[in-house]
Amino acid sequence: MWIKARTVRLLMPVAALLFLGLALLIRAVDDGALRQYSGTALYGSMVWAAVLFLAPRMAPVPAGIIATVFCWAVEIAQLTGLPAELSERSQAARLALGVQFDPVDLAWYPAGVVPLVVLHHLACAHHRRATLPLPQPAD
Repeated sequence: MWIKARTVRLLMPVAALLFLGLALLIRAVDDGALRQYSGTALYGSMVWAAVLFLAPRMAPVPAGIIATVFCWAVEIAQLTGLPAELSERSQAARLALGVQFDPVDLAWYPAGVVPLVVLHHLACAHHRRATLPLPQPAD
């Protein structure tokens, strides 16, 4: 891996805080669709950061798949009513688990994860190209 696991573990909480800050900023200035859907996408981005925090050497695509599947599981769990019940007792649970199922959210989670997977993949590919040994001239 081109970046040390320790560095990834330091950067991912910073990335998650940036995603959260962006979500809160949008929430402060908009009360429509942008607020709703950007929050969902940025939630997916924060989960992606959490996956890499827990597994800093994970390749981009598996990290993206795990983050998206986790988000989908949380969204589908809203069909049970348990997240809504927990959300009545805790603002933190409300932010982490949501309240009610929205099938549109299932498309917005990948919207927050896929760009990060692409950037992660491009960074890894760039590093691989930069560290390839130079061809030696034939004698």
